[in-house]
Amino acid sequence: MNDYIEVRVDCSPCSETITDVVAAFLADAGFESFLPDEKGLLAYIPQKLYSENIMDCLSELPFECAIRWSSAFVEGKDWNSEWEQNYFQPIVVEDKCVIHSTFHTDYPKCEYDIVIDPKMAFGTGHHATTYLMVSRLLSASLSGKKVVDMGTGTGILAMLSAMSGAEKVVGIEIDEAAYVNALENRELNHIGNLQLIHGDATVLSTLTDNADVFLANINRNVIINDFDAYASVQGVGGLMFLSGFYESDVPMILERAALSGYHIVDTIVRQDWACVALVRKNI
Repeated sequence: MNDYIEVRVDCSPCSETITDVVAAFLADAGFESFLPDEKGLLAYIPQKLYSENIMDCLSELPFECAIRWSSAFVEGKDWNSEWEQNYFQPIVVEDKCVIHSTFHTDYPKCEYDIVIDPKMAFGTGHHATTYLMVSRLLSASLSGKKVVDMGTGTGILAMLSAMSGAEKVVGIEIDEAAYVNALENRELNHIGNLQLIHGDATVLSTLTDNADVFLANINRNVIINDFDAYASVQGVGGLMFLSGFYESDVPMILERAALSGYHIVDTIVRQDWACVALVRKNI
């Protein structure tokens, strides 16, 4: 049986950043899918993996936040059908790229057609930052380029890079379940020039080629902390597209980037989330 436990988590204060972090902690504890809202989120875990002390993982959150939670049994059902009808709908970016699942039948035809069967924790393209990064790639010239996608998640950005003519794409993902999901999605889309690696930014030191284009849609703190590793795989003229942070965080990102010889190209914004394009001027 595919019975689940639904856990309602209320956060005070609550923000998208807070629910993202809470979801990450719960994913590490075995939760498979999440539905955030203005008060917190719903989290789902197979009944066989659930115990009340599993919520102790939230005691280690790296910020002050009051957490209240409750649980309920959810009888097994056709989860793909349920999600298709109520949650995950196809997304279209600039009428050029459509992202949908194998169980979708009604979606527009676009130049780039990306199929994903995601675990909901790892991104479907609906988040503003993924939309921004997809927009960046649609307007970039990737033909013959080498691309690195740090924190690839479902692999959307890496697969779009490959579809857009990149010579070689490397996607790196620290979360094992997300990495496995990216492998599945690579097969669904028949992408042959995408290498997927399970690991963190230290993996970058093992790459043999510099990245003409470097992608990171993660969060402000990780980007700042790992920036030296990012820069280590780019030479002068390398492009870097960064997102996963708010517009108010952009000055902090630019300050850190300047230390490694990067200059800003421009910034685009969607729903207060930002995406910065950088070019490396010197080393």
